[in-house]
Amino acid sequence: MRILILGATGMVGQGVLREALLAEDVTEVVVLGRTPVGKSADKLTEIVHSNLFDLSDIESRLGNFSACFFCLGVSSFGMSEVNYVHITYGLTLSVAHALLPLNPMMTFVYVSGAGTDSTERGKTMWARVKGKTENALLGMPFKAVYLFRPGIIQPLHGVKSKTRAYRLLYPLLWPFITVLRPLIPGVILTTENVGRAMLNAARRGEGDKVLESKDIYHLSRKNIL
Repeated sequence: MRILILGATGMVGQGVLREALLAEDVTEVVVLGRTPVGKSADKLTEIVHSNLFDLSDIESRLGNFSACFFCLGVSSFGMSEVNYVHITYGLTLSVAHALLPLNPMMTFVYVSGAGTDSTERGKTMWARVKGKTENALLGMPFKAVYLFRPGIIQPLHGVKSKTRAYRLLYPLLWPFITVLRPLIPGVILTTENVGRAMLNAARRGEGDKVLESKDIYHLSRKNIL
């Protein structure tokens, strides 16, 4: 498989990148982003591009992918709905529309979040916008679309969050998360779980479209090769 990852510098993206580079059936991982990821590997290729809303200049490099793992995202805290829609919905759909004609057999995996509102009518702004984004992606004729809705994620293998508040909280919560995770599998995920589940979604290319935390956990443990 050839895998395209957006958001590889974030916590989820770092974990997904690690698992993709370790996977024997992945021949190349292409990371597309505004800044370098700071890693090197034989099957890693980076495309640094300042304007992700306009991919026309790099279109020739964006074809023949098995899957796209879209891990880009921002916190809605302190943001207006207009700005949050622009980044969350606008950017995701802009990238998806650019990739689709170049990769009609692509599996598109989108990292959403627990509590996403598929009705688009709830009171919580971020949940409505995520729901609108999910619904739009489901309407696109990719080979398959998977919507990941993780809740609590424990970063492993040196993965770190870009969000300062999370970086401060994780060391404090780590002992509790480490103890609780085996007791409630599927409720607390790891970056390893999320990455392996994404790869299995790409391998499968069919099945469930909306995956909550427990679904992600179970998919991560399947042997799909």
